[in-house]
Order: sequence, then C-alpha cells, then structure tokens
Amino acid sequence: MVQQVTRGIKISVETNFEGTFYKNYKIHFAFGYKVTIENQSKDSVQLNARHWVILDALNNVETVTGEGVIGKKPVIKPGESHTYTSGCLLTSPFGAMRGHYSMVNFTTTKKFNVAIPSFKLGAPFALN
Repeated sequence: MVQQVTRGIKISVETNFEGTFYKNYKIHFAFGYKVTIENQSKDSVQLNARHWVILDALNNVETVTGEGVIGKKPVIKPGESHTYTSGCLLTSPFGAMRGHYSMVNFTTTKKFNVAIPSFKLGAPFALN
C-alpha cells in the first residue's frame, strides 16, 4: 500500500493483479486498484475530477482525465473517507500509475489538487 497526504487529504492505494487475456490479438495484463480518500482536514471537500498518468514497461504512456470517480463526485466531510475500486489494462506485466484529484473546499470555495502517489503494478509470475 502507498499513502500520501496533501492539504489534509490522505490518499491510500492498494493494487492487485487480475489476470491476462487477449484483445485485438495482443496480450493484456489486467490490474485492479482500491483507493481510499480520507479527509483529515477541518473542512468538507468534494472530489470533482481525476487525472491519471499510466505507464507500462514498454514505455507506453496513457493519460486519463475525467469527472469524478466511478461516476461519482463524492463530498467527504472531516473525519470521513470515500473508497472505490477500479482497474487498468497494460500491454506489459509491469507498470505504474500516478496522478491527482481536483477538489473544492466547501468552506473557502477554493479549488485545489490532491496528489495521488505513484504506485507500481506488477504481475506476480513475472517477478523473480
């Protein structure tokens, strides 16, 4: 698990390897990840958008930007958290992800970014 705190918002990420399959005549490696966003600040915040950079061992880079997470824009009160699971496909058995969430502080109405720490993705059978 990797963790990072930005402006009182703690991001924790756990990963797992889901398996391999063929798509468009290429092998793909499926990874899942669980993110917990914990509000350790004194203000309520809302997650409005996400920005991901996904890298694989073959030097492929994919950028994903969109509203909310899993179709939601959660409001997280002080002391509360929001957890969701998602996944990605790589064309190699190793990779990494990093990014940030765009949030708004309900008390100050100011927008800010929360860093998502870089985390590794790896298929266990490829490790030695």
